[in-house]
Amino acid sequence: MQLIICDDDNLFIQKLQSYLQLFFRQHHLTLPEIITFTSGEELLSYTGRIDILFLDIEMPGMNGIYVGNILKRRNENIIIFVVTSYSEYLDEAMRFHVFRYLSKPLEKQRLFRNMKDALALYHSLSKNIALETKDKILTLPVNDIVFIEANGRKIIVHTITHDYESIRNMQYWLEALPQNCFIQSHRSFIVNLKHVSDFNHDLIHLGNGQFTAYLTKRKYTEFKNAYLLYLESRV
Repeated sequence: MQLIICDDDNLFIQKLQSYLQLFFRQHHLTLPEIITFTSGEELLSYTGRIDILFLDIEMPGMNGIYVGNILKRRNENIIIFVVTSYSEYLDEAMRFHVFRYLSKPLEKQRLFRNMKDALALYHSLSKNIALETKDKILTLPVNDIVFIEANGRKIIVHTITHDYESIRNMQYWLEALPQNCFIQSHRSFIVNLKHVSDFNHDLIHLGNGQFTAYLTKRKYTEFKNAYLLYLESRV
């Protein structure tokens, strides 16, 4: 994991670094590499991996709104904390799906609570899973799975680019997949909330309408609440 801080205030960078070091030490976690930048231009020229980013909005040159939009287009899974004293930028920041908004001066306990959520999301996004077919075993990023379908005696794993017939049953997939991202909408369907385009009381459209899954009426409220909670965790 790699943490990035981009802020033109060196004193703030030092304070945030010390809080992050304390957070990982208190939770007995290995401290990841922390890389700092003081401008949006420097950050955009960086070619390394960015997992969690603390991004100042009001900086000379390229502001954080512009930089954040570009980084989200490069990698939709980047977890961005917007850090600013100016709450009027919040609406603009939310448009590119920042993870959380942190105000200055930084409140340590609020940062710690949100870091727990960020790490949980990071691990769910970066998780791989083994998919065993009759012929081979594949390793898939969990995020690539759009939905699981029971079709007669076959269990089909639908991904962004391919369909695979799994030798595992639906119960295996229910237990193996992250529960904060996947939900069983029907006895024959387990769907990835990340790929939901829209839904009604009967059907769920996934992958920008490329796929369709059934939603039972008795599951509708549970599914709606899970979907809204998922969306809330991503902004």
